[in-house]
Amino acid sequence: MSSLFVRKATGMVRSWSVFDAFVYAFFSINLITLGLYSFSQMYYFEGGMVNALIVSAVFIFFEVIVYASMIAIMPRSGGDYVWQSRILGGAVGFILAVTGWWFILWLWVPLYGDMFRHIVLVPILGILGAQNLALWFAETQNGVFASALITLAIVSGFITLGMKTYARIQKFSFYGGMIGLALVIILFLTGSHEAFKAGLDANATALFGAAPGVYDATIEIGAASATTPLVGGGIGLGVFLVLPYLVFFNLWPNWGATLYGEVRGATDFKRNVAGMGWALGVTTLLGIGLLFAIAKTVGWDFYVQSGAAWWNYAWGYTDVAPALPVWPYPALLAAFLTSNRLIQLIVVGLMSLWWFGWCGTVFLSSTRVIFAAAFDRLLPEKVAEVNEKTGTPVYALLLMVVPSVVVAYLFSYNIANFASLTLCSTLVIAVTFLGTTISATILPYTKPDLYNASPVAKYKVLGVPLITVAGVIFGGFLVFLLYQWIIDPNGLYGIGLQNTSSIVYMLSMYALAAVVYFGFKIARKKQGIDLDKVHAEIPVE
Repeated sequence: MSSLFVRKATGMVRSWSVFDAFVYAFFSINLITLGLYSFSQMYYFEGGMVNALIVSAVFIFFEVIVYASMIAIMPRSGGDYVWQSRILGGAVGFILAVTGWWFILWLWVPLYGDMFRHIVLVPILGILGAQNLALWFAETQNGVFASALITLAIVSGFITLGMKTYARIQKFSFYGGMIGLALVIILFLTGSHEAFKAGLDANATALFGAAPGVYDATIEIGAASATTPLVGGGIGLGVFLVLPYLVFFNLWPNWGATLYGEVRGATDFKRNVAGMGWALGVTTLLGIGLLFAIAKTVGWDFYVQSGAAWWNYAWGYTDVAPALPVWPYPALLAAFLTSNRLIQLIVVGLMSLWWFGWCGTVFLSSTRVIFAAAFDRLLPEKVAEVNEKTGTPVYALLLMVVPSVVVAYLFSYNIANFASLTLCSTLVIAVTFLGTTISATILPYTKPDLYNASPVAKYKVLGVPLITVAGVIFGGFLVFLLYQWIIDPNGLYGIGLQNTSSIVYMLSMYALAAVVYFGFKIARKKQGIDLDKVHAEIPVE
């Protein structure tokens, strides 16, 4: 076997505890970054946000079961790639996993950067009195691109430090961020609508140079297109049509699956379910609580209208600029309930930790997929090298960073309609997840020895393996999402067949993955290495 792989073992170190994996999962479905970013864009639906949060969590829990099972059966660095290539074949596994975990993550970089400017840079700079710089980041394309570059620098630094150090950063950010969220909710629950209106008008003018009367002007600008209710809405054309947008935020409790070759106790199915399941459950409950707190003091209608006013202008649907010249970030809105600049700074500063604890997810999981592919000889052997001190696959990281600069530039300046591709970042990964879900569903029947030797084999539903039952349910949910995104019969998501840029971009990514796979397969065959035999073996960590 040693001649099949680059070396006898991957060299990855199990430096994370199950709690570290929980925190990573918790940050991966990040209520403050991905959640609030998504909620503000979801202003034109008919289904209730709270209803959608609950329904989506039910379906995504079956994803947790699927991934917890696969991790317990085969805990390897590379996750989806290793599983799919060993069950569905090398070509399918490589093309789906590499496109979903490597190429499409380049598109996530400007999205992380966009959230960085809205959640960290703009609020903090405004409160510190740097109004012009805050507005430069908030309102200009140069500011968007600069945010993406700063994000790349921070993320690269965090990941280079290694898994053990990043776990410490995560835990510090977790505790600090939770304190910040508690302060935000307290401010909302103890404040009044009248105090919020007065605080918004005063602070928006003082900190960001807005014209007087921001509250009323925001309603006037955003009311016509803001329809999403807090609760209610019919199931058919209501709540279920909210889900394909909502999952941009909460489809990711399994984001750490590619890292479980470096997690102690990863073969414990129940602990895997608990880690990812609690991350999903706690985030869902916190989300519901925060939305009700916002509705109590900010007012739900105003919150949805403020999102409509911001994004309609940002997306070019109107030439009427929002009255509030910065993104309506709920933590900043909560801080407006006080005029004390130190308290405002403490609130947004603690809330910024949600971004810092989360930002490493853009590359950390991806580097392990790239590493695993290189370990299988599908990329140059150099890519499979790891830093002896930190265990970081440095060359795999470079393969994420360099192309991300190009994609961030295209997105920031909306070249070739790149700014419309936001949800492509979710669609392509969902296809990867579908590949793993299919693999999990058929695993008990295609690899019975591997399945029966695992701790998952004892879990059945009416005699049918639990992993298969969960796979069918979650797989059906993914098929529903993909249909809505690609066919988009109601014209709600903007990344389907009607968006040529979207289709061309995604197909080009799959084509690139196919070229890399078959190119290396031919090259390795000339060297006397049969990649089919490589994919018939499971690598040793």
